[in-house]
Amino acid sequence: MKIAFPTETDMGLDSPVFGHFGSAPNFIIVDSDTGAFESIGNTDLHHAHGQCEPLRALDGRTVDAVVVGGIGGGALKKLERAGVKTFHAVEGTVQDNLSLLQSGKLPEFGMFQTCAGHGPNGHCDH
Repeated sequence: MKIAFPTETDMGLDSPVFGHFGSAPNFIIVDSDTGAFESIGNTDLHHAHGQCEPLRALDGRTVDAVVVGGIGGGALKKLERAGVKTFHAVEGTVQDNLSLLQSGKLPEFGMFQTCAGHGPNGHCDH
């Protein structure tokens, strides 16, 4: 399974998971079967509010899941339509959240849990 983790900085698996999908500067994409990972820049970083294109943000990479602290409703719907599951991250690193996901301890996002807008520094306004 390929999993995308939005991050502010590229520290590999030690990168803290970012609080909002659309305004994350980077993504760490992990292949949970092999342990391989890559870092990519968000190619949709400067979108208008509410106009996030999550598949464009991932620079055309195909993923099976996203693990993030927060996400807007429009982006969540677009990921769902593409067959990508979205899970609610806990505060911590990519590795922390990968372990929790693999043990079935991260819940999937529902529409009632999406962000209402952007707060300071691009983080979600919950």
